[in-house]
Amino acid sequence: MALFKSSEERRIEREMKIRQGIRRIERAIREQNKFTDEFVNNAHKARAIGDENQYRFIRNSLKKTLTLRKVLERQLLAVKNALVIKRQAEASADFTQAMGLMASEIGKLFGATDMAKTQADWERAMIQSQTMEERVNMFLDSIEDMAEQDADLASSESASDEEIDRLIAAEADAAQAKEMSKLAELRAELDSLKGQGEKQK
Repeated sequence: MALFKSSEERRIEREMKIRQGIRRIERAIREQNKFTDEFVNNAHKARAIGDENQYRFIRNSLKKTLTLRKVLERQLLAVKNALVIKRQAEASADFTQAMGLMASEIGKLFGATDMAKTQADWERAMIQSQTMEERVNMFLDSIEDMAEQDADLASSESASDEEIDRLIAAEADAAQAKEMSKLAELRAELDSLKGQGEKQK
């Protein structure tokens, strides 16, 4: 393992860490969706057996899950926006470096003697590139602060008990409608079989 990493190696490592972070947040959002489905199903069962204490507990758990999912979705959006800004900064840095190299090459081709100016331009371009990278890194560091602020904000935006009740009731109605549809299909199939049996007599 090399003691000193090149700037490109460090850039690739940062990119990989960002992508890993995005994948973890996306996985957490999928888990919250799964938990939401489970809580809705459990709330329906608690209502069916008339256990109001369990129903209230599940409703509160569902409320926390929906709030956390909203926070995670906002974090994911912030990280993705930061990644776009980072790529823009890298493109700007690449452009600046390329222009510096071209200035140097053009100077050589035309026999320019003012190499001091070319070197100064190059150094200025490199400083601008480093400044842009530092700004992007500062922005990425601020994502954690934004996440904490999102958590505080989301707690004030959490769903009300009435909204949770409507969500659970809607799921229960959908499940009942599905069951009724299956029963109707079975009745139709039985009627069809009866009709065939009577014809054979």
